[in-house]
Order: sequence, then C-alpha cells, then structure tokens
Amino acid sequence: MPGLSIVIGKVNRELFEKVIYPQLGAKDPSVIVGPQFGVDFGVVRVGDYDLIFEVDPVYVVPEYGWEKSAWFAVHILASDVAVSGVPPRYLFIDLNLPLNMKDDELATLWGYIHRECSRLGISIVAGHTGRYGGIDYPMIGGATMVAVTPKDHYVTPGMARPGDVVIMTKGAAVETAGILASMFPDVLSRKYGDEFARKAQGIFWLQSVVEDALTLSQLGLRTGVTAMHDATEYGVWGALNDIAEASGVSIRVHREKLFMRDDVRKVIDAFSEYTSVPVDPYASISEGTLIATVRPEVADRAVGLLRSKGIDAAVIGEVVEGKGVYLVDDSSERPISQPERDPFWELFFKVLQMRR
Repeated sequence: MPGLSIVIGKVNRELFEKVIYPQLGAKDPSVIVGPQFGVDFGVVRVGDYDLIFEVDPVYVVPEYGWEKSAWFAVHILASDVAVSGVPPRYLFIDLNLPLNMKDDELATLWGYIHRECSRLGISIVAGHTGRYGGIDYPMIGGATMVAVTPKDHYVTPGMARPGDVVIMTKGAAVETAGILASMFPDVLSRKYGDEFARKAQGIFWLQSVVEDALTLSQLGLRTGVTAMHDATEYGVWGALNDIAEASGVSIRVHREKLFMRDDVRKVIDAFSEYTSVPVDPYASISEGTLIATVRPEVADRAVGLLRSKGIDAAVIGEVVEGKGVYLVDDSSERPISQPERDPFWELFFKVLQMRR
C-alpha cells in the first residue's frame, strides 16, 4: 500500500489504521474490547463472565539458557494478561521449531515452560508442535493466554481518569539492562569487574509485571486501580503515552520523582559508552516496569503493598484533563511525545556488529 513504511518490530499506527482496524471480520456484540493501539489484550463476554485474551509470539533466545528462555517466554504472555488485573489461567501454544532444534533441547525448554506455568496457576490446554524450514530463533511460534473473570471485573489502559495518580514500579530500562547484561556480560566485566557483571545478570528476572499488577488488583479494579500497562517497546514514555491516549487524558510526570535502579543505570552507561549510542533510558524497552494509575486515596497503600512484596515503586505523577504527556521540572514543563525509536535496538545490533 503506497505511503506505508516498513519497520522492524511492531508495525506503526498508520498501518494499523489503514489496514488492520477497518478489517476485523464479523461484528459481534460479545466483543467488549477489540484491537486497540497500545492495549495488549481483548475481552469477550460469555454470559456473566469476561474472557481476556492475549496473543504474542513464543519468544525464545537460546543464548539466555533454556531456563531463562522458558521463563521469559511465559512471562511475556502472562504480563499482558495480568495488567487487566486478572490472573492468567489458560495457555494455547503453537511451537514452530527450527530444524536444528534437538529433541533434548525441546524437552528441556518444555519442562521449564511447564514448571513456570504450574507456578503461576496456568493450565496448558491445546497447541501444535512441529519443525519447519525457514524458522529461526527467537520467534518460534505463537501463543494465546486467557483469563476468566466476572463481567466488568478488569481494567484496561483506557480507564485512567483525571484525579488519579501515576505509579511506576522497578524504574526505567529494566528489560534493556536485563537483556544486555545476560547476552554480553564481558562488556560489563571490562568496565566494572566480574562480580558486577555476574550480579547484573540477575536483572533478567525482573522482566515481568505479573506480581506487580496482581498486587495492585487487591486495591479494587476500577475503584482503586484504574489502568495498568507494562513499559515494553518505547519504555516508560511509550507506556505513559499509550495510557494517556487510550484514556483521553493528560499525564503530568515529575522529573524528580522518576527513578532507576543503580545497577540498571550502570549497565546502560556501560553499553552506551561501548557503542557510542546515546540512550534515553525512559524511552528504552522495559518489560517488568509497570505503569499504573490509581485513585489518590489508595496511592500510599498501593506503594506500600508493592514494597511489601519487594517491588520498588513510587508515585511519579498525576492524571489531569487534556491530552498528552508532560514532564514537569520545577516551574516548567515540556511535552513528551511517543518516542520514534527505541534505543535498545540500536544498542543491541551495534554490539553484535562490533563483535563480528
């Protein structure tokens, strides 16, 4: 189609609006939440219950090791359901395996997938498994995660309202640091030493918002917590813009309230220096960072609940009438638009190029 640009990763809004959204098959009143830009799940009503559906690739990176790969694959799916405030319950999975994946490697990966699903209370219901030409890591299939809840007992990124306060968990650039530290620990060893490089690989296990979101759901869905979104591609700025746009509101974020983990900051600084790629950590992919809006009267309780689970959290701003996201610094403020690029990808591919 003329005028549509081709990009790596998620397609842009123009393609969605021109190609996807106008062609969604048969209309059905049971579809309560259909495809929306910035909303990671759909909702179908069946009688007195709502089914929450999330679809994503099965994302497996052998370089992480099979245990980390399985954990990450499950939590990418589970996180996008959990931001509804409802625990994921069922998994349907299609494995299209590379021809070079050995049976024992599949057995190891699948054992860890089973273990993590069991831990989260997720039943694997149906699927498909086969080896096919033209398939390569990391995308080795697709999956659908499902949750079940009484009708209207969920939240979406489109339910924030003026007067809410905005909470962030774990800080910015968690996924960026977690992946880089796990894939290229030698870069960190040279700058900070082997001990830091080893410990930094533990950031990987922060790349999930399942516990964050389900903890906040205890405040009451829609009455306490009003919207939740994980800061995946385009990071914190992307997640804030998604919520603001979906809800038809403006979000004011206070610079002095934003935060990052010290180890994440050191990882970002090391790789930025190594590649000469400038990085805005708040625009960097950050699976594991939850952005949530809650009613002001429960804000202190929300932060307290999260911290009681060992999840760092803070109020970083508020929801007001208007449109867009604004960064407030002393007496001035400036708009923060949806980032045009995520610096993680430039960092990642630059490191790969430099190591050839």
